[in-house]
Amino acid sequence: MNTTVVTYVVYLILSLSLTIWVGRTLSRAGRVFLADVFQSNDKLADAVNHLLVVGFYLVNLGFVALWLRVGDNDVADVPEVFRALSYKVGTVLLVLGVMHLVNVYVLNRFRNGARMRNEPRPPVPPTAWTVPMPPVAPQA
Repeated sequence: MNTTVVTYVVYLILSLSLTIWVGRTLSRAGRVFLADVFQSNDKLADAVNHLLVVGFYLVNLGFVALWLRVGDNDVADVPEVFRALSYKVGTVLLVLGVMHLVNVYVLNRFRNGARMRNEPRPPVPPTAWTVPMPPVAPQA
């Protein structure tokens, strides 16, 4: 087996393992956020959590597959294997980190929106625009 194939195999194993680990972590932690957002509707929280995780996997696994061909196509020796792997896996880690931050941001927006909707609001005092107008006598 030549070094290019070894590089591809190691890259795929590392990238797929990291993607699955981050996806499972997001799924577990995201469930808590969504349960808070959809207070009494656990089925909806689970469904939204599952959809977010599926989207995360699709984007990241697609990136891992596309990134396989980019860069060093001919890896000649062991130092180049490490160079290529550090570049490819490092980029995948950065993409996973960005996707993680995007997921946390989206979940936090859901949570904050739900909190704002559920907060009691004080009544608005009447203004000149809300005071009823006296009835107008019909003109003959």
